[in-house]
Amino acid sequence: MPTVAHAHIRLDDRGLAWIDDTRTKVIEVALDQIAHGWSAEEIHFQHPHLSLGQIHAALAYYHDHKAEFEGEIQRSFERVEQLRANTGESPIRKRLRAMGKLA
Repeated sequence: MPTVAHAHIRLDDRGLAWIDDTRTKVIEVALDQIAHGWSAEEIHFQHPHLSLGQIHAALAYYHDHKAEFEGEIQRSFERVEQLRANTGESPIRKRLRAMGKLA
């Protein structure tokens, strides 16, 4: 059963933080701010289904648990890099390279 962690925020059975009554994870809102430098108002403009209260709660929860979130972000980045290294070049990239479209 999900538990309430903070106003507007709930934790699922795996401990992932979600914004109440949405399908949006707290980390998604945090990444919008980290990657794009968006303010809460810009995040609201980009995601109008989220209220400013929900966005501020998500950002507050992120900042209260920043070390945990940054660890997860780093682990995700490392997984992507490992997959990229193990996958090799895709067939479309090979064709584009052969056509001189890629360096």
